Amino acid sequence: MTPRVAFFTDTYDEINGVALTSRQLESFARRRDYPFLTVRGGPETRFCEREILLERGKCSIGLDRGLMLDPFLWRHYRKMRDAVLAFQPDVIHVVSPGDVSELGVAVSFGAKIPLVISWHTNLHEFGEMRLRRSLMWVPRPLRDGICHASKSAMFTVETGFYRFGKLLFAPNPELIAMLRSRTGKPVRLMSRGVDTTLFHPSRRSVSDEVFRLGFVGRITPEKSVRLFAKIEEALLAQGFSNFQFVVVGDGSERGWLSRNLRHVEMPGILRGERLAEAYANMDLFLFPSRTDTFGNVIQEAMASGVPSVVTDAGGPKFIVREAVTGFITHDDDEFAGRTIELMRDRGRLSRMREACLQYVANASWDHVFEEVYAGYAASRSPS
Repeated sequence: MTPRVAFFTDTYDEINGVALTSRQLESFARRRDYPFLTVRGGPETRFCEREILLERGKCSIGLDRGLMLDPFLWRHYRKMRDAVLAFQPDVIHVVSPGDVSELGVAVSFGAKIPLVISWHTNLHEFGEMRLRRSLMWVPRPLRDGICHASKSAMFTVETGFYRFGKLLFAPNPELIAMLRSRTGKPVRLMSRGVDTTLFHPSRRSVSDEVFRLGFVGRITPEKSVRLFAKIEEALLAQGFSNFQFVVVGDGSERGWLSRNLRHVEMPGILRGERLAEAYANMDLFLFPSRTDTFGNVIQEAMASGVPSVVTDAGGPKFIVREAVTGFITHDDDEFAGRTIELMRDRGRLSRMREACLQYVANASWDHVFEEVYAGYAASRSPS
């Protein structure tokens, strides 16, 4: 029998990879008519047959633009627990050490229901980068010590949370190995899919000679978007002038980019067909983040026929095929150099565009979640 799954997610409507994956998993279960209950935060508390929304209160803490944490969300626990147990789940799946997920862990332990936890975000790296930015006034040796200690402590807490799970999911081989080592628990791959109907080269609407360098995501420090200013300087020094950065999204670094880039368009947050059109109008996708665990946006760019330049840190390097669908770079200078190389060699860029389309042809969300459900089934068996 198909496992009955209660899924607790700390982010759902926001613009981030966890929210996207959460929505896609729920959609997959609905299409297959699987018994699936989603528990998430919302603007009001509501109990429905297949969804529970828990209102976050006025004391909620803003973690990022549109992303909140309510330290008092436990006030909903008893009523929420009763509703979840009435659903009779075989498995509880939570996504992070967040406010909603914590409730899922409590229900799991209280009712002795197998717990599955998926790793989506390197919270320790995000926290360290933001702390470092806020402590720029502190002498560097002291700042480095504080940030290193903070990162180490956060990582210990983070991995400790994952020891609660009977089965863990991670989005790339490095994180699978790390979680197995740190927790001693079984870990399975939970990759990501892409909607190749929505994201497609046919949505391109520009035909001018402007070379568009694209980025989609949160415009925040952990995405390393200030590198775009260095790339622009390199392009201008090489005599390029007919180019434009297209930075889609929002976040705390948006103002800095608007002040420090001369050739930039920043349309804000885009969704649906407008987002798909923005991707298709790009010529090269730039993703300088060193903290992402996967990189959904890279697959969306690929489905749009757009090669990528990425770093050698985190999950994106497992998506890009070196010198085939883009480049994997080791430092800022190489990142800028590879960008310039593809702007000059349009023939190679064209071949990479074709390779991108071939790569994503079988990257469906359905395949990803069929593997997840195999993991759910395995988690029901006695240890």
